[in-house]
Amino acid sequence: MARGRMTAAERGDQLVAAAVTAFAAGGYAGTSTDDVARRAGVSQAYVVRLFGSKQRLFLATLRHAADRIEQRFRAAAADEPTLARLGVAYADLLAERDLLAVVLHGSAASADPEVGAVMRAEFGRIAMAIRELTAATPDQVREFLADGMLLTLLGSMRAVGPGAEPPQPWLVELLATFPEYLRDPSAGDSRR
Repeated sequence: MARGRMTAAERGDQLVAAAVTAFAAGGYAGTSTDDVARRAGVSQAYVVRLFGSKQRLFLATLRHAADRIEQRFRAAAADEPTLARLGVAYADLLAERDLLAVVLHGSAASADPEVGAVMRAEFGRIAMAIRELTAATPDQVREFLADGMLLTLLGSMRAVGPGAEPPQPWLVELLATFPEYLRDPSAGDSRR
């Protein structure tokens, strides 16, 4: 039996998926609701009707990115509740370049009070999930998050992750300082 129309929730998910790609490419300031609508194959008016504004769509996109990260961590911790296992799961997210670019754009747009509030809340939620899942100390969580943010930046430069450029000497030296489970963030599933 062929399915008819999408539900509003399904369409919302489709728009957020399109927004991830659009905001990753253009950032918050450089992306319009029309850009998202074109990527999703809907009208700009429909995007505004569902989300109300570009800002609310961006906030939903940031929450979606945090949800994906937390889902990956929870799945990894179900197998092995260690920082090492969560680190491998995060390094695997480097393949989702658009998702991590949205996180970077959210940080860059945090001077906007509402964006900043959502970024702080979502970052805090992930930090608390890491503690809950691994029983890590606050210092260990800080170090884990610092490594993750550095990997995110390196991934955005295509210095690590799928399709990375050949490493320059500074990068080889820098990666050697990472915990062993993160030393080859392009290895994907082979590190498990």
